[in-house]
Amino acid sequence: MGTAMQTRRTLLASVAAGSAMLLLAPGIARAANDQGLIDQARVTVGDFTADSQFTDMRRRLARAKGVLIIPQLLKASFIIGGEGGSGVLLARGQAGWSEPAIYTLGAGSIGLQIGGEASEVMLLLMSDKAVDAILRNEFKLGADATVAAGPVGAGIEAATTSNLGADILSYSRSKGLAAGVAIEGAVITARHSRNTAYYGKAAHPRAILYENAVANPGTQPLRQALAAAEMP
Repeated sequence: MGTAMQTRRTLLASVAAGSAMLLLAPGIARAANDQGLIDQARVTVGDFTADSQFTDMRRRLARAKGVLIIPQLLKASFIIGGEGGSGVLLARGQAGWSEPAIYTLGAGSIGLQIGGEASEVMLLLMSDKAVDAILRNEFKLGADATVAAGPVGAGIEAATTSNLGADILSYSRSKGLAAGVAIEGAVITARHSRNTAYYGKAAHPRAILYENAVANPGTQPLRQALAAAEMP
């Protein structure tokens, strides 16, 4: 009787443990996927850093208040086009670049577009106004903060280019054949559930960026890559 009771208790304990793992599994899987997103963001920073066409971007990064990195902005279009991709937002603090908050960028456009494109995108937030606008809630580029395409090319000097007054500068590296990515009008939205899964506790993006409310050692390579990318 004692052996049977012990066996039953062991089975019940196993079932309970299995049920708990099933409940936790989606969150664990999501956190792993978002670590992949953060690792891809680090690769994107490295790609821009290694490309001599983006020297100006690196100078401006050293003065940026924040940055949104989108490792893969997908675009597939035929007459009606759409863009979309997940990214990470970081802000500059006294100790350097903050922990990242996960965001999604989505947009739609209508035009004579044929082709498909995947681009790496970095949005440099050059003013506190730009960072605050994104942190308030869902944010549309160009509505609450001015956005301009950052100058690209060898020999461009940051002090002589024409976009110094823009709140946000967009830079993209195309991996496809279609025209460049249209950023104006894109909507940027915080992914609160993904941030909670990744950090293990709920925290508003403002708390992630400015209050050190959460931390994950998996973000350190990205933050180091950003610091290394800056040029005086």
